[in-house]
Amino acid sequence: MPTYAPDLNPQEGIWSLVKRDIGNLAAADLGQVTRAVKRKLKMLQHRPEVIDGCLAGTGLTLSA
Repeated sequence: MPTYAPDLNPQEGIWSLVKRDIGNLAAADLGQVTRAVKRKLKMLQHRPEVIDGCLAGTGLTLSA
């Protein structure tokens, strides 16, 4: 594996979705940003097909 390969890291896809959702947030303080990020991550947690899509986008697979 290369030392830095964001296209092979499924976390990059998740953070891309989070940043897209809060990109236009005009937060009054850091707490508001934190709540928005937690809310989006919680929503993604309940949508496993989106998480699977981020993994599939890397071309990698899970093995037991």
